[in-house]
Amino acid sequence: MKKKKIIIFIIIGIVSITLLFFLIKRLIWNYKVAHAEKIVELSTNQVFVYDSNVKLSKLIKTINGKLDTNPKIDTTKLGKQTIPFKYTTDEGYPVSYEVEIEVVDITPPVIFQSKNKTIYTDFDGELEKELFCGDNYDPNPTCRIEGEYDKNTPGTYDLTFIGEDSSGNTSKNSFTLTVRQRVKSSSSNTNYDYTDFQELKNLYQGTKVKYGIDVSHWQGDINFQKVKDAGVDFVYIRVGRGNGVGKDYVIDDKFEQNIKGFNEVGIPVGVYFYSNANGIKDAQKEAKWIIKQIKNYKVDLEIVFDWENWQYFQEYDLSFYGLKEMAKAFNKEVKKNGYTGMLYSSKSYLENVWYDIDFPKWLAHYTANTNYSGGYSVWQLCDDGKVDGIDGLVDLNIRYD
Repeated sequence: MKKKKIIIFIIIGIVSITLLFFLIKRLIWNYKVAHAEKIVELSTNQVFVYDSNVKLSKLIKTINGKLDTNPKIDTTKLGKQTIPFKYTTDEGYPVSYEVEIEVVDITPPVIFQSKNKTIYTDFDGELEKELFCGDNYDPNPTCRIEGEYDKNTPGTYDLTFIGEDSSGNTSKNSFTLTVRQRVKSSSSNTNYDYTDFQELKNLYQGTKVKYGIDVSHWQGDINFQKVKDAGVDFVYIRVGRGNGVGKDYVIDDKFEQNIKGFNEVGIPVGVYFYSNANGIKDAQKEAKWIIKQIKNYKVDLEIVFDWENWQYFQEYDLSFYGLKEMAKAFNKEVKKNGYTGMLYSSKSYLENVWYDIDFPKWLAHYTANTNYSGGYSVWQLCDDGKVDGIDGLVDLNIRYD
């Protein structure tokens, strides 16, 4: 019995000494960490442009150790902010540090329209809202017209369109406003010039070029086999459209007929949706609705986010950053469900509004040779195409695979 007690005391002693050893070791470690030398020399520039791509390492010129992580800094909030981070010193001590940065908005609003704007004397809207005015940061820039004009009196007026954001950045654009009296046309001529699909194929040849169309209810009843025989390689079908901000969606009258028909003749199909979204949740909701409509059909190509409410842009309370995040949310929802997303837009808006879009683009530019320098997967080059199997005109597209 006595021997047992001795053994127990010995064990307790060993455990106590071991625990004390580790406790002292931990206290020494904590002391060394707390008093570890921190040598951090910051880069000379700690001021960054709104929504710019800045990583933590860009803030630091030299450091006596190695950063634990190198995350992207959030530059979507204006003003000064403190960035805390952790790094491991050359001696192996984990330490904390922080740096202060400032985010500024130096980008003026985008205002653009042709040098000549025409309205008629029966125009009852606000001219300022007829001209495009938007900003990368401010969802509600001040947009005004400088100069005198009378929208009820025919004539020409030299005006200046001015946009100013909440950071004080300003853009100006001079233009001539022409006010006309509306004249009723007596012409009943329905003969139009058109672009023949077969001529298109001859003009734009290449080993990786495909030729296609996009359709909606405007093309009426389509003879799908004739379209296939004409050599159409792909088609984008309008699945529907928004019925206004926050309202229900409307399925295209010919969607089911079109997707069934093109599926049956074996022409690869993509779909597009005319969006009225004014926020991330709206865009996600639209994507979910589209996926529900197409789940029973074969969709080989992209689901396209088609946002074209530029004439009413000021009413949407959106910045370009908000617009971009909305498109990305749509694409993320589409991708999550096993599809590929795409953004549709015209050359002007791709160049002036959309930025940092890292998924495929569908360029709309009605010209024989586009000078758009950005990347794109599909080019819609005209809206006056003529294809066997479709009565009337149709948009023609080239795809680069």
